[in-house]
Amino acid sequence: MIRVHPRFLVFPSILLSAFFLLIFSNSVGVAAIKGIDGTIDQNQTNLILPESKKQLSEKYPQSIQKWREEIEYSADQQKLDPNLIAAVMLQESGGQSTVISTSGAVGLMQIMPRDGIASKFICGDHPCFKNRPSINELLNPDYNIDFGAHLLSGLLKTSGSTRNALKAYGPMDVGFYYADIVLSIYSSY
Repeated sequence: MIRVHPRFLVFPSILLSAFFLLIFSNSVGVAAIKGIDGTIDQNQTNLILPESKKQLSEKYPQSIQKWREEIEYSADQQKLDPNLIAAVMLQESGGQSTVISTSGAVGLMQIMPRDGIASKFICGDHPCFKNRPSINELLNPDYNIDFGAHLLSGLLKTSGSTRNALKAYGPMDVGFYYADIVLSIYSSY
């Protein structure tokens, strides 16, 4: 088994995050993000939507727009704002469905699979991601988006805020850095 401290796995993600933060930051700032209703909400607790369907913003780049149907379908199924899914996708993969990170995360939503490099991460006495899908399953864009949206929805329901959910979704040991980047992308689009 390979035991790697998670801190060593986040450097490539931090570089990419810093790049997107510089590109997509706006006058609102990271600490206070505008909510769907236009009010300032640092914790973003309003991104689980009621029954009404919301559409993906036209402002997202083509690399994300090409997944519009899949994003909106998964968002509708999980009662999420499709723009939140798109913000995670833009940060995680830039819309590239076959990307596999140096830490082993796979696909559009950069999900850690149960096999490959990720199978070597040990949490206590068992593999950390033993209940996750395989690399092959996660290379299917529809499945990857659905799984990522389901994971994000669960985190939103249990964590108390969108910021906390995104912290849990992102790389370990970076605090709210990842969450704030995704929220900045979300507010920019």
